Amino acid sequence: MSSSKLKTTKKLSKLRKSDPFFERESLKYDFPLPSREFVIQVLAEQGVPMGLMDLALALDITEEELPFFERRMIAMQRDGQMMRNRHGDYLLPSKADLIRGRIQGHPDGYGFVIPEGEGVDDIFLSPKEMREVLHNDKVLVRVVGTDRRGRPEGKLVEVLERGNTSLVGRVVVENGVTLVIPENRRIAQEILLAPSTKRSLKAVPGQVVVVSLIEQPTRYAQPVGQVIEILGNYADPGMEIEIALRKHELPFEFSSEVKAQTRKLPLKVRKLDWKGRVDLTALPLVTIDGETARDFDDAVFCERQGRGYRLVVAIADVSHYVTPGSPLDDSAYERGNSVYFPRRVIPMLPEKLSNGLCSLNPQVERLCMVCDMAISSTGKIQNYRFYPAVMFSKARLTYNQVAAALYDQDPEALGVVGELLPHLQDLDKLFRILLKARAKRGAIDFETVETRMLFDENGKIEKIIPESRNDAHRIIEECMLAANVCSARFLLEHEHPALYRVHEGPTPEKLEKLRAFLGEFGLQLGGGDEPQAADYARLLEKLQGRPDLQLLQTVMLRSLRQAVYSPDNLGHFGLSYDAYTHFTSPIRRYPDLLVHRAIKAVLASEQYQPVQESGDWETIGLHCSMTERRADEADRDVENWLKCYYMQDRIGEEFTGSVSAVVPFGLFVALDDVFVEGLVHISELGSDYFHFDDAQHALVGERSGTRYRLSDRVKVRLMRVDMEASKIDFKLIDGPARATERVGKTARDKQAAAPQPAIVDTVDTIAPCRGKKNRAVAPAPVVVETPAPAARPKRSRKAATELIDTPAAAVAESAPEAPKSLLPVLDDIWELVERPAEPSAPTRRKAPASKAPRKGAAGKPAAARKSGASKTRSTPKSAAGKKPASSGKKKSKTRV
Repeated sequence: MSSSKLKTTKKLSKLRKSDPFFERESLKYDFPLPSREFVIQVLAEQGVPMGLMDLALALDITEEELPFFERRMIAMQRDGQMMRNRHGDYLLPSKADLIRGRIQGHPDGYGFVIPEGEGVDDIFLSPKEMREVLHNDKVLVRVVGTDRRGRPEGKLVEVLERGNTSLVGRVVVENGVTLVIPENRRIAQEILLAPSTKRSLKAVPGQVVVVSLIEQPTRYAQPVGQVIEILGNYADPGMEIEIALRKHELPFEFSSEVKAQTRKLPLKVRKLDWKGRVDLTALPLVTIDGETARDFDDAVFCERQGRGYRLVVAIADVSHYVTPGSPLDDSAYERGNSVYFPRRVIPMLPEKLSNGLCSLNPQVERLCMVCDMAISSTGKIQNYRFYPAVMFSKARLTYNQVAAALYDQDPEALGVVGELLPHLQDLDKLFRILLKARAKRGAIDFETVETRMLFDENGKIEKIIPESRNDAHRIIEECMLAANVCSARFLLEHEHPALYRVHEGPTPEKLEKLRAFLGEFGLQLGGGDEPQAADYARLLEKLQGRPDLQLLQTVMLRSLRQAVYSPDNLGHFGLSYDAYTHFTSPIRRYPDLLVHRAIKAVLASEQYQPVQESGDWETIGLHCSMTERRADEADRDVENWLKCYYMQDRIGEEFTGSVSAVVPFGLFVALDDVFVEGLVHISELGSDYFHFDDAQHALVGERSGTRYRLSDRVKVRLMRVDMEASKIDFKLIDGPARATERVGKTARDKQAAAPQPAIVDTVDTIAPCRGKKNRAVAPAPVVVETPAPAARPKRSRKAATELIDTPAAAVAESAPEAPKSLLPVLDDIWELVERPAEPSAPTRRKAPASKAPRKGAAGKPAAARKSGASKTRSTPKSAAGKKPASSGKKKSKTRV
């Protein structure tokens, strides 16, 4: 029974009608209650906590409305918009210095609260505070001070909402107690396993299971779970994907409602579907994709038109079959996009649509949305139009076939393309024109290397190979860019809301760091306080041919922000477009489907409003951005696990590689030819205190001045592969030529110049795996007599020391050219470090009193020093840190 039925005759007071959201509430109820926003406004104006009756009186709530108003207050309290003190009075969390946010856990036990409001710093939570919450819980906290690193530190006040009802993990038994260790490393607590009543759900140690949390953690008790699904053993084929699906909460099964709707769809285009569409079946449209592609979103055609060209881009018309508000639509929105794992795809749409009815397969009729463009001889889009059509793909071509036919005149490829060759040649000519226009526009072109995994019959990596992009890839890319730009212009011209693909320029903080870093090399980024993409492009052009190109390019790339979906058109910085949308992949991206619907609405002189999130475009954009990141993280987890499995039989081998990321706890190294990354922990860098220089992307030794910097060439030995954490640990064997040298000698240098035994460490110590306490015991050190160095001229006792940077060219002469880094495509730029793990300071051992002091690195002549060659004892700790999200390659399945 609603409040509208209780009070249908009484008029609302003037106060109630002054509610800023009165119209919205009136659409829901005949006799609406005060909106949540109005309740908060009135309570804030009163300035003091208020009881239920006092607040009801202030809002003109009648006696009949009181029970319904009390329910609303309870809901607001549940959502953290309101809270009650010990006297039962309502107060605003912000007035009580309380902050609402989500928990982000860390593998080391501490965590952060990510506030919901903008402009508020993340709040550190100690391991003690994290005992009663899990990653992704919604909480209220109070800032109580700052931690040792200057971050605001909080105290938990209330848990508003639990973010985990089930999770996936591995069963272990410790001291007779059965536990589940969560696969999500952000959940540091182990789950106590309650006995199962079903024999089929009795898990044994080593198995991977899904547990339902029947008891959440408290300050004094661990969380308790019950097995609801046994996935199998940890090393079973495909287990890494099953774990990733559940760990990242990816929807991977279609509901019965979706299956029922899909069954009702036709198997081919019907005659009634032709109504209102242009017949393009005679146009020689073709699809050009990779060899393994199965869903074909786009087809292209090009021909000369006067002095310019006509370019037709036909995109699968998914919106014809997936109607707003249907089960198919709701499922597609929840997924947000298809997820491409090695050897398995989790599609956004059922296979009947993604690989059948919507896919532009060859020699069959298909419905499509067309962007028909006229492009000048200078690459300018002079005019365009959108229309629905029916097409008939003449061929399914691959990138390699097109490249071989156009550029190599390969007889086999020429036989495949046949009479389509003239159209492909026109397409290539247009591509050259668009490429020049792209350079003139100032779009940024970062050089990247993409890789492909080759698998054996057991589903494990056999080898990893680089996958080169030929000009056929770039032909299709330029065609898709043109269509995406036209769709953005079309929606802007008709002032219809939509989701734009937004990529903003660097933040002031990142720009300042980038300029400081470039200044070290005598370089300057143009554009002042607001550089444009053209300024980046001009600087990249100047860097070509330099031995430090990879270093500088990587730092420039990481200064940029991540692209997102937003209803606010802020342009695309990297591509140098004023407006840009995603129009070309509706089979596997939900934002593209929304753009199709918006374009159709404009063509029909209508207004399209999504049914999801009450039509709030901003919330929909946030959701689509989240699902994109979720898919990338799941894919990264699977690849990391497969690479660990691939490397576990190569422990002890030595490799060369480049430093791909520098973080406070060490160096990530990307191996040559193997295309695998791992960590050299800071404790492996030598007997020194190394400090992280964020601006210089370097770790610098406090005593020795040794510097390890991004893109440095190093030689490492594989020491440990942790399959449980998907981490690889390296030991530094030989570092780069030192970038810094000291001038002058100190008292320590004089002492080191005397004859003395040098201590040679004979064992490599590795930190034990989790739960094991065995340590490698080093044998007694070997003492070797060293001859006294030649006499040196006398000098002042207070000789000055200074650091001199070795020119980059000199460094390059002694090291081979660095390989292209495994970086993501521009449209998927990720931040380097989300929240770095707290580094543990490396320990420095003192020589025993009975032994002569060791000869330090400072005692060597400057010319003889090489990083990693010092025979001093270090205390390595193989503790792999959390790898930053941006430091690896990314498959370019999603076109720009």
